[in-house]
Amino acid sequence: MLRNVGSTLTRRHLAQLRKCMTPAEEAELKHGGDNGETMNLFTAINSALDCAMAADDKVSLFGEDVNFGGVFRCSLGLADKYGKARVFNTPLSEQGIAGFAIGMAVMGHKPVAEIQFADYIFPAFDQIVNEAAKYRFRSGGQFNCGGLTFRSPCGAVGHGGLYHSQSVEAYFAHCAGLKIVVPSTPADAKGLLMACIDDPDPCLFFEPKILYRTAEEKVNRDAYKLPIGKARKIQEGKDITVVGWGTLVSQNGFLTKAVKMAEEAGISCDYIDLRTIVPWDVEMITESVMKTGRLVVAHEAPQTCGFGAEIISTVTTECFLSLEAPPTRVCGLDTPFPLIHEKLYLPNELRCFDAIKEAVHF
Repeated sequence: MLRNVGSTLTRRHLAQLRKCMTPAEEAELKHGGDNGETMNLFTAINSALDCAMAADDKVSLFGEDVNFGGVFRCSLGLADKYGKARVFNTPLSEQGIAGFAIGMAVMGHKPVAEIQFADYIFPAFDQIVNEAAKYRFRSGGQFNCGGLTFRSPCGAVGHGGLYHSQSVEAYFAHCAGLKIVVPSTPADAKGLLMACIDDPDPCLFFEPKILYRTAEEKVNRDAYKLPIGKARKIQEGKDITVVGWGTLVSQNGFLTKAVKMAEEAGISCDYIDLRTIVPWDVEMITESVMKTGRLVVAHEAPQTCGFGAEIISTVTTECFLSLEAPPTRVCGLDTPFPLIHEKLYLPNELRCFDAIKEAVHF
């Protein structure tokens, strides 16, 4: 069973993960050196699915329109390569997709179920939260649906409006038994998706859809896995800890732009990509805050009960005597996701930069 985040066992486990692979070793693994190939986010995900299906014939992929490549082309060519028995379309029924995937996983398969947009995962909420997450616990360890992965595009895209823009990770973070991953780079996406497919717990893998074609870097062509639960230090700093995930921490993300503005203003940011929502890397964040004494967390989801609140609560408890300023959140607004007012809704670089300055000058 997934252990409680923040427990002694989890913290020891995450500390061991950091000892197992240095940042340089991780970079070499995921970028591949001479074996690296330039990929964007959707081609990296396609590569991960290809590698996983080639290595294990128990891996299958299904969802709405995946047979011809999916609306974002992440499954392009896989049906031709592995056959329509392993890559196939489903009816427009998210609850049915989830239930079918859970049944396959319980029988020892490794289904990768695509929910076409994260906004439409809610009809499957009962299946994911009340069945997949609890299967091992309710059976006393006799049965489980490990090897089950739900993939879903998430986040703002500039024109998605109410039903094609939401960030839903916090809804599921409250449920014990699930692991939740949100990558921000192609190389991370491939390694983390392959790790999810082999994980003993059911995983939710949310893909920031605006990055499908805008994020690009060298990615190892071969199969590799990155540890779930380990954050990525984007840059070292001494004045303030800045944490985010997904689009915000991408190469051209709002939080990345804010950190650059802060650097130009003489503020040194310890900048961290969380990568995994559950379990999250408590150690890296708390060690950073104990060094800097300040924290800003940003995410696209609404502020109230967003995952940033969990991070700040833990940091306040663990680092209280080290804090030089109140930890701060910069988030989406507590409204339905707007269309024409998207720029006002999102935590843009100016809002994030203001929060950094206020914390440093508190």
